[in-house]
Amino acid sequence: MARTMWKGAISFGLVHIPVEMHPAVIDHGLDLTMLDRRDFSPVGFKRYNKGNNKEVAWDDIVKGYEYTEGEYVVLSDEDLRQANPEATATIDILAFVNAGDVPLLYYEQPYYLAPGKGGDKVYALLRETLRAVGKIGIATVVIRVKQHLAALVCIGDAIVLNTLRYASEIRPTDDLEIPTKNTKSATVSDKELKMAMALVAGMSEAWKPEQYRDTYREDVIALVEKKVKAKETKTITMPGKEQARPRSGNVVDLVALLQQSIGKKPGKGAIAAAVPDENNGHNEDNDDDEPPPPRKARKPAAVRDEKDDAPTAKPRKVATRSGERTAASATNGPAKRGPAKRGPAKRGTTEPGKAAGAPKTAAPAKDHAPARRKSAG
Repeated sequence: MARTMWKGAISFGLVHIPVEMHPAVIDHGLDLTMLDRRDFSPVGFKRYNKGNNKEVAWDDIVKGYEYTEGEYVVLSDEDLRQANPEATATIDILAFVNAGDVPLLYYEQPYYLAPGKGGDKVYALLRETLRAVGKIGIATVVIRVKQHLAALVCIGDAIVLNTLRYASEIRPTDDLEIPTKNTKSATVSDKELKMAMALVAGMSEAWKPEQYRDTYREDVIALVEKKVKAKETKTITMPGKEQARPRSGNVVDLVALLQQSIGKKPGKGAIAAAVPDENNGHNEDNDDDEPPPPRKARKPAAVRDEKDDAPTAKPRKVATRSGERTAASATNGPAKRGPAKRGPAKRGTTEPGKAAGAPKTAAPAKDHAPARRKSAG
């Protein structure tokens, strides 16, 4: 039988419903023991008298309230009960409200309420009333040494008392940098909203709580079994090198990511904006490894495309160390297309404006890529 942690009655107008309170949840957290790292012995704590440093047994311990520094008023369990006998034994319903009016932020801890001796009928009456009107009861109850605000909720055949936080216990959000609807950097477009709604619709399903479990706890238990099998029970694993976190300053295409999330294939432009190009190994971090050639040193169309049938090689400006010089064609006539002329023209493609018989120009600027200087030499 479940442990009874409180006995009393629900005060419902002039009706009193005897009930017993039972825990509604089980904590499956990891039970880790503190050890002395020098010999791995368990670490214990002792209750000791701070006046003489001697250990104190449980039977010799009482509770007290410090009303001034170093001075205490002793309060026994009976003192705490007599402070307000009715409050310590009654769940007093103050009002009934719509369940949706109480934000989830206020809910704290659930407890089952079971009918006490002779209370089955009135218990069932309150349960069916809550179910029929679709409301929850707001009540107060004293558990241990604190008076709690609570909600009485009908769940199945049981009445659940869920302790609530007081409004004064809820922290405001004024100090948090939370974007509002008017924040320009957080403006959401209709397209993004529709894509997000489509993602929610695709992930929507019936609530099945049994399909969820604490997988992290399972991972830790698996690690424990692995260390036991490898006879590494006394091995202390030290922190390794921290992995670099992804850069948060990159601007991504939110619509493309939403499309990928719901199984649609985004366009090439969207992918390029959302994901760096891995084929050429190029990103913002290595843009400066090899500076691009100066814009003024771009090859003319007649030289870039050897198969082009342009009749003349137009003069252009070439960047040199002393300044810009004008390279003119030596023949000023139509470029010959014979096979013998193809070789020199091909060699000259890395030096814009240089044609057969043209006057020599100064060396290319220093900021040309090494590969270009090699091919030009």
